[in-house]
Amino acid sequence: MSETIAGITIPATQLVADATELVRASTDELLFNHSRRVFLFGSLQGRRLGLNVDAELLYIGAMFHDLGLTDEYGSQDLRFEIDGANVAKKFLTEHGFPHDEAMKVWTAIALHTTPGVPEFMVPEIALVTAGVETDVLGIGYNDLPAADIAAVTAAHPRPNFKQGILQAFNNGNKHRPETTFGNVNADVLAHFSPTFERTDFVDIINNSPWVN
Repeated sequence: MSETIAGITIPATQLVADATELVRASTDELLFNHSRRVFLFGSLQGRRLGLNVDAELLYIGAMFHDLGLTDEYGSQDLRFEIDGANVAKKFLTEHGFPHDEAMKVWTAIALHTTPGVPEFMVPEIALVTAGVETDVLGIGYNDLPAADIAAVTAAHPRPNFKQGILQAFNNGNKHRPETTFGNVNADVLAHFSPTFERTDFVDIINNSPWVN
């Protein structure tokens, strides 16, 4: 039986059920509820913009986008976004999806912390980032009806979410600080650790082996 929240229907397919079970088993309440909200807010933003999206692929992108922050799926040396993208690609491939569709979701997850790029790509990619931006940053919050936001947060509450998600970003990245170069999580590590040193793009250029 399908579930509908704020007018958005969660696809009642085996793929979605398997994905929900995997994410539920490997995340805490904060990340699980956040991931579901990302799907719902991404879908609502897509509806507002009149975009046609494959709901199953958007669901996988939303639900798997933060798996790289977990102990089970996080690596020691890759960006956490790539960890989640790799899990999603493997999951979709094992469920019989073609390479192009699996890579569409891989790209959606890999780019979800790279603002200014996904919004110009296909809806399955753009709307994962749109959902993340709405839930984490409040971008697009005022574009959605208050009743829809209330319905989403009633189904998937966000108690103390701001501090909780910042702590999750820190916990998931502090052992691999070099992977935050060029993405938003450098700000998180700088906030939590007074000893964190950012990789400086200008220094990399100036210290490269080129003479000039």
